[in-house]
Amino acid sequence: MALSASPGLVPSASAQDGPQPVTIESLAKLKRVSSPAISPDGEWVAYVVRARVEGKDETRSRIYLSSADGATTLPMTGESYSASDPQWSPDGNQLAFLAARSDLDEDAETQVWTLDMRGGDARAYTDVKQGVSGFEWAPDSSRMLLMIQDESEHARLKAAAVEAGEAEPELPWVIDRLQFKEDGTGYLDRSRVHIYVARDRLADPVQMTFGDRDDSAAVWSPDGSRIAYATNVTEEPDSNENSDIFVISSAPGNRAAPIQLTTNPGPDGSPAWSPDGETIAYTTSVKPELLWYATQHLATIPVDGGEPRILTEALDRNVYAPAFSRNGRSVYFMVEDGGRQPVLEATLRNGRISSYIGGDAAIYDFDVSKSGDIAFLKTTPAHPSEVFLKSGRSTAQVSQVNTEALAGLTLSVPQFVTFDSTEETSVQAFIYPPVTSEVATPPPAILFPHGGPVAQYDFAFEPFAQLFAANGYTTIMPNPRGSSGRGEDYKAAIFAAWGVRDLQDVLASVDQAIDMGLADPDRLGVGGWSYGGIMTNYVITGSDRFKAAVSGASEVNYTANYGHDIYQLQWETEMGLPWENQAGWDAISPFWKAAQVITPTLFMVGEHDWNVPAQNSEQFYLALKRLGIDTGLVVYPGEDHSIGRPSFVDDRYVRWLAWYDKYLKAE
Repeated sequence: MALSASPGLVPSASAQDGPQPVTIESLAKLKRVSSPAISPDGEWVAYVVRARVEGKDETRSRIYLSSADGATTLPMTGESYSASDPQWSPDGNQLAFLAARSDLDEDAETQVWTLDMRGGDARAYTDVKQGVSGFEWAPDSSRMLLMIQDESEHARLKAAAVEAGEAEPELPWVIDRLQFKEDGTGYLDRSRVHIYVARDRLADPVQMTFGDRDDSAAVWSPDGSRIAYATNVTEEPDSNENSDIFVISSAPGNRAAPIQLTTNPGPDGSPAWSPDGETIAYTTSVKPELLWYATQHLATIPVDGGEPRILTEALDRNVYAPAFSRNGRSVYFMVEDGGRQPVLEATLRNGRISSYIGGDAAIYDFDVSKSGDIAFLKTTPAHPSEVFLKSGRSTAQVSQVNTEALAGLTLSVPQFVTFDSTEETSVQAFIYPPVTSEVATPPPAILFPHGGPVAQYDFAFEPFAQLFAANGYTTIMPNPRGSSGRGEDYKAAIFAAWGVRDLQDVLASVDQAIDMGLADPDRLGVGGWSYGGIMTNYVITGSDRFKAAVSGASEVNYTANYGHDIYQLQWETEMGLPWENQAGWDAISPFWKAAQVITPTLFMVGEHDWNVPAQNSEQFYLALKRLGIDTGLVVYPGEDHSIGRPSFVDDRYVRWLAWYDKYLKAE
């Protein structure tokens, strides 16, 4: 059945010159909204807006403030630097945020800044040499919990040379870790992220946690006497994902050992305190052997010790970001559920789970105020994320960031369909039809698998689908086996068997679109990014139905990735060591089926992508070139797995469309 925009979103107004199709230029005007933070009294919501900088090939983020009724919106930070992570002081008098104030110092590191809500300029709260990666106000509104990474030996040696009046040296990376690189970061040394407490503005932070491990998700207890956090205290943290929940005292000079609350061998994280300080809610995955295919549950545990209680075992859906209700009787959390991402509520007394914020939409973040109101980010196929406020039984849109940019645009309305892939398996997909008036029936279609593999397409605004629809294409966006939102067995169906059942499912989604009259079987394209690019490689080596393909940031020869990408732990857990199971590694590598490809294929990748390194695209490009298949390779300089430079974002759109037009629209 066809979907319509959620009634909670402001509809686009018609432009004077009539409805217009989506263009690359119109997509460039859209802004990204994130990080809603509601004031303690529920009267204001702060949030981040990221947009392109006029006249420059970059984006910046600013913090805005909107009244609860949406009538008043104020910019809180300037245009000359990026700001993020707004947080209200518990007394409501200050708004803190993270920023590297390059407008004041071109070499500035990220620090915490605060704005007095009575007026005045932002003031630095921290002055940490290596910068701050995260923070949280203490309940007394004066102290702060800080997340700070150790200063690296690399940085110390360079700084010492500069201080001595020497030129900054080029130094080798000296590596001894098992996990030794990270996409977007580079090579890793032994500098770790730990918890600090700053007891006043510009005071020297006091280190609270130590060791050769990274601490994360630190949060204050309601009375400010303790801090809960997640960390991995195994002998070799790089060799497993066994994080647990710990609690430490926040008292000055405390040297007592952290108290370990959980002992689950899988990852535990995202701790949240109950209002009375007696219980911690957290996320847990109890089957580490299944990696990301395992379900992430909601659990609670007494702070003074006891057995954990898993609240969502029967739900069998991935849980994110737990937060207690104001009265402490229930826990709110986000969940992936069959193309939707609602906020659910678990009642602690009886374990009952119910919908709290739902509908044909995706909720990507939320924040609970002391008053019990919830600010949240909501997106639908007709609208990018905006900030909404739920107060009691009423819900209202607070921000209007993209309303003007969407005004007058004609958008594709997707159909969300369920169909059989096999006799035992049903699959879901979003199918976006074309919106242009001059469209052949049936139209050319593009199969566009998602990344992951453990992810899902949901009721969110999809720029690629809207751009393809504006250019006369149907876009088929399936959630095959391996996707989240359908339970653990559905995800684990591709464990150590990529490109088998999920390939069967994505091809079945194409058949479904053809049966609906929304796809011309003789004009089919395929493409995607990350695992969407990997699935593209499976499609072109396993089917001759497609006339054009675009493989973005994909993998092809998995053995060559071992020790070169960032997934050594995941590869070893799922496939075993390559020299012990080479046949298994080869069985899922599309590279060895290159001779079966007949589809003209364009490869795209970031030069510094260490998630799926560029060598994959280079190798498959060369293979197809040698085989005489029409192919191309585009490498974006300086980019990692996520292409961020605005001109490159646009370039990707242009090349994607040009490649499909060449093969799917030519006479």
